[in-house]
Amino acid sequence: MQPFKMQPVKKLDGIAVALRRDNVDTDQVIPARYLKVARADGLGDALFRDLRFDADGKPRPDFPLNDPARKGASIMIGRKNFGVGSSREAAVYALVDHGIRCVVATSFGDIFAGNAVNNGLVAAIVSEEDIEKLLSAVEQTGKAEVDLEEQTIKSGNYVVPFSIDPARRMRLLNGWDDLDLTKQHKSQIDAFAAKDKAERPWAVPAAG
Repeated sequence: MQPFKMQPVKKLDGIAVALRRDNVDTDQVIPARYLKVARADGLGDALFRDLRFDADGKPRPDFPLNDPARKGASIMIGRKNFGVGSSREAAVYALVDHGIRCVVATSFGDIFAGNAVNNGLVAAIVSEEDIEKLLSAVEQTGKAEVDLEEQTIKSGNYVVPFSIDPARRMRLLNGWDDLDLTKQHKSQIDAFAAKDKAERPWAVPAAG
């Protein structure tokens, strides 16, 4: 598997899957036994493992991701409290490694939403009224378009607005990781360092 690298996200247009479940926790997204798997080996196969497959390893035909028409889905429409529970970042790894680039819900676990932006995954929040209409639209069309610049999601003729933290939106639009974000403040950091050196020269280690 290729090493993960942040990429700018402006618009997503692809196969969408509707997951009519509330309170999807991170243990459902990726069972704990898969946490020992290295990210480099990929975690896509572990996504919703116990929901997608039965005890004998056979796909559950009623689980949305097992629908042949939803193969290659890049957009997932959930309900409320997606990604709650433990703080495991591997839940986001599993979604991204499986090909999901955007999850839509009425609310997210705070830590999950933070992990999402660090891995280029859009966590889009829509109203409860809109999520139900969007779920139905996606079930009919099987597709969706996400516009991060306009903050809209479209499926068929149905278009809904979504919200996302402005700072996270900016990072996703630019494909910035934590280091890239720090670089955006280089001038302020340099100015602070220069001021500190002038005011406390004794605190600066001597060269050599």
